[in-house]
Amino acid sequence: MTFPYVLANNISKKLSEQSQKRTMTLMINQERFLNLVEENKKILYKVANAYCKEPYDRPDLIQEIIIELWQSFNRFDNRCQFSTWMYRIAINVAISFYRSQSRNVGNTLPIKDFVLEIAVADQMLEQAGDDIRLMYKLINQLDELNRILIILYLDGYSQDEIAQMIGISSSNVSTKVNRIKQKLQQNFESISISK
Repeated sequence: MTFPYVLANNISKKLSEQSQKRTMTLMINQERFLNLVEENKKILYKVANAYCKEPYDRPDLIQEIIIELWQSFNRFDNRCQFSTWMYRIAINVAISFYRSQSRNVGNTLPIKDFVLEIAVADQMLEQAGDDIRLMYKLINQLDELNRILIILYLDGYSQDEIAQMIGISSSNVSTKVNRIKQKLQQNFESISISK
């Protein structure tokens, strides 16, 4: 055997080993990603319900969020909970989707490996009481920032966590959430009285 042949053979083996390691890492990351998204899929439904007035737009938004989550997954570094990181990305994607919805009609990609039960989420909303449906309707009428603030608050996130996700101060979160709650209560009561 000549030297160049041995060298080429060794390089080929090294590259093959590296390729196999990358493939295994990718498979492990895919499985971890799918498990984390499955565990936190309610976030997808909540954000989609908050930003899409029409039920037929929700699957597209959820698909866009999942694509962005996957493309950003290698930057998730466990400094915060996955759900917090997921919310932040979902909100950013939802805002972009909301703003450019009319320009991007028809530009979606199918996701084969992840099936979401969107119909189940819609059915749960349909089965909710009239008061809950009214509250969702009132929340949907809020502007983007207020809508996501109240959703995060209702999900039980702390002021500090919300501040980190949204990018505003904790005291600002507290003030805004209190104002939103007062506004929702007033609107809810005025509609309830008129019934």
